[in-house]
Amino acid sequence: MIEEPKELLRFSTAGSVDDGKSTLIGRLLLETGSVYEDQLAAVAKSGINRSTGPIDLSLLTDGLRAEREQGITIDVAYRYFQTPRRKFIIADTPGHEQYTRNMATGASTADLAIVLIDARKGVLPQSKRHAFIASLLGIPHVAVAINKMDLVDFSETVFHSIEADFRAFAADLQIPLLQFFPVSALDGDNIVSKSARTPWYKGPAMLEYLETVPLDAGRNFKDLRFPVQYVVRPNLDFRGFAGQLASGILRPGDTVMALPSGRTTKVKSLPSFDGPLTEAFPPMAVTVELEDEIDISRGDMLVDPLRMPHVSRRLEAHIVWMQEAPLEAGNAYLLKHTTQTVTAHITEIRHRIDINTMAKQPATGLGLNEIGLVQIEAKRPLFYDIYRENRNTGCFILIDPETNATAGAGMITEAAWAGGGRRKQTSLQLEEGVLTPAERYKRNGHYPVTIWLTARKELAYLLERRLFDRGCQVHVLADDHETNLLPEFASVLNHAGVMAICSIASDDNSERDRAAAAIDRFVAIDPAELSTNDDHAVNMILSRLEQTGFLPSEISFDSGEGI
Repeated sequence: MIEEPKELLRFSTAGSVDDGKSTLIGRLLLETGSVYEDQLAAVAKSGINRSTGPIDLSLLTDGLRAEREQGITIDVAYRYFQTPRRKFIIADTPGHEQYTRNMATGASTADLAIVLIDARKGVLPQSKRHAFIASLLGIPHVAVAINKMDLVDFSETVFHSIEADFRAFAADLQIPLLQFFPVSALDGDNIVSKSARTPWYKGPAMLEYLETVPLDAGRNFKDLRFPVQYVVRPNLDFRGFAGQLASGILRPGDTVMALPSGRTTKVKSLPSFDGPLTEAFPPMAVTVELEDEIDISRGDMLVDPLRMPHVSRRLEAHIVWMQEAPLEAGNAYLLKHTTQTVTAHITEIRHRIDINTMAKQPATGLGLNEIGLVQIEAKRPLFYDIYRENRNTGCFILIDPETNATAGAGMITEAAWAGGGRRKQTSLQLEEGVLTPAERYKRNGHYPVTIWLTARKELAYLLERRLFDRGCQVHVLADDHETNLLPEFASVLNHAGVMAICSIASDDNSERDRAAAAIDRFVAIDPAELSTNDDHAVNMILSRLEQTGFLPSEISFDSGEGI
């Protein structure tokens, strides 16, 4: 009988020193039959036992001699176990502040984080720090295990008091899903099965929760991102592109755009060893064959042209610094993002984050284990998303070019203007060109305005014709697509000096408000003001554009200096 493939859940543990992280994992390994008899015998013979039980379960994960001697976790210990329902990889991360970089490394690929809290001590600064880092890393599920409940007589009052304190702190963090457990890792209460000593607790046991928690909460299936890792050319009749699908769904027949060239084509097939695939989804490693011959190499990316990533050399990111030598503005590093590596330098350090209080502090540099917000400029454009929207294309590492050591890990927060500061945010932004707005004005004779038109589509095309006949560069964007990206596309057209007419069949104001916030020159036309006569309606819109100064009454090709 062929066993059905099981889902894989990656989770990490975090918390203060001696909160019982390693003991919890040891209990999970022991209760699921994932510890061999010779391992138990070796632990029993080690001569070290800080537990009141027959063996110290933490020794099953604390593998370094220094860890066993000090009774703390220093390095990240990875352990594997499985149940009939799911497979698991655990990253047991250190709790001490000086090993923050280790904790961030272990949690970076996790689908879930377990934050342990000692029931006797409550929510400590280290508990908050690790919850903040889990939030920063975009981990969608956080389970809070209030441990050592046996030492507080399994008090319901203590449990709910700690839960309330943690929820109050987490309200300022972007943690979408929280679950709380009253446990005793030492005795096994509420770890694998519900405990009779907590009759007031109505939630699941921790293992049941781990077996059933949804795995797609932190995965992006909407935005196609396929970073090309290898070009596969076994013979003259086949040319494919291999890599790991970072996000989105890919099927034969889908239209894709190759970045940075901007060329579009369709997927011809998804060949595999077992035959052609009908679809691919993250994190599958696949080979893509395209219908057209397009020059694509390692570091390029295939994307959905209707759901574009940011394409820019400049970005803003949170950095977890992992090197003894401090990070300072002006320093140059190698930036590895998806499958491409480029030279980049730090243009500004906006602030340092006090990971105990979450306060933002002025900073000229970042030291080992510190976290801060920085602006970075790369030598070549990167194709990225905001980390909150796409963890795979929103992260990168900085590499010391002299030692080739990993210097820092980054989570992209937004794009940045060439002149510094922040640009208005949309989900699609392209690299700034060398042409200035004044030069585009002189060529076109008008400003690049966006006209938001909630009316019949025929009116939008009539307005386009009238503006075009007056010598304007103009284009209609209609909301015919399943996903409304009109603000993003309008922003790109305006960036190129083109007027954009957004034709909206119906508007609940949310998209209009988003467009108004993202676009500098924006005019929304109230449908109640429009005449039922198309010619009169268009004349009214043209008059509005002239009154606001966005459209000169006569096209002039000599003005626009100093825009």
